[in-house]
Amino acid sequence: MARMVKHFSLHRIAGTELRVVSDVEAGVLPVVQIEEAVIRGYARQGLWPHQWVTLFVLQDLQPLVSQLRPEADLPPGGTAALDFRPVINVYDLANLAGCHVFINQQAMEKEGYWDDPLAIQALLAHEHAHPLAENETTRASRRLQVELSLERLPSGAEQEAHDRRWTADRQDKVHRLLTLLANKLCLYAPREFFANEVTICSGFAEALLHLDRRNVANASRSVAGRGDLRRQLQQEVTQGSLTSAAADVLLLIGDLKGYLELALEVAPFYRAGRESDGQELEAVLATDVFPHLEPEVPRAYTALREWYTALQADLTPLELVAWSEEVVDILAEALAEKELVLGYRLWATDR
Repeated sequence: MARMVKHFSLHRIAGTELRVVSDVEAGVLPVVQIEEAVIRGYARQGLWPHQWVTLFVLQDLQPLVSQLRPEADLPPGGTAALDFRPVINVYDLANLAGCHVFINQQAMEKEGYWDDPLAIQALLAHEHAHPLAENETTRASRRLQVELSLERLPSGAEQEAHDRRWTADRQDKVHRLLTLLANKLCLYAPREFFANEVTICSGFAEALLHLDRRNVANASRSVAGRGDLRRQLQQEVTQGSLTSAAADVLLLIGDLKGYLELALEVAPFYRAGRESDGQELEAVLATDVFPHLEPEVPRAYTALREWYTALQADLTPLELVAWSEEVVDILAEALAEKELVLGYRLWATDR
């Protein structure tokens, strides 16, 4: 069924035509005002490249998903991940005359952002920072590919595989989760890192810090749910369907997937000279999050945050391959502590 448009308006902001389309009943005008403030902020910095922006405020992003082409450059997780993205910016690097910004009301409400103007400002400023943050490194990142393999399973898992306890489905799921994580941490990371840095340096540092405070607080609360996974795995161990070593590595993978990406949020504050902001966020992680995770996680997080902070903006594809190999090495070293040996291959395509 076609969506009914419940709001349409045109605005002129800092020489930019802002077109607003929404199928949402209420709450659109405050979002429009925040978008206007973000446009003005970037325009004052002399960074604004667009002549027009179409802002879609939608119940969810299914209208966008239905229009995407197979070759679209999507974040890790593909179209399925769009259900969880609160805001996304669709733009053409070959023609920055305009862009399309999509706001996912359901995702915003789920994360608690819908009624938080400062969080909305940070999200919009970050999305608009993506085309502004383009450089040699981000362009090279679009050519990178990574391929992972499970070279050795934890103690007992080979026997589990032999007697069908460590099933092919379980191995496939582990492989998919680790591939998704590697894509986020090395292939997509430069674009997120530099977009965050531009956001901070363009007058939106306080808004982004506010958003990251919320994200770190959410991470603290999510630790409670980790106990459910631990109990589920322990039950399988008790029933004899899983060894303790295999359960440990599965728990570690859940921790790595859930919390390593926070390094991409914190590192830009250090890079932008706002060490106190980064230290504030990490103090919460050190107190409320990391003590409840596998010990390999904070070590991997610190190594990643330092590596991201040192990321240069002028890397060639081959140099970025070498940089990304270090990222996967950090992930592989954490997994090796639980006896899962990860193999990988990174390369740059010709396109």
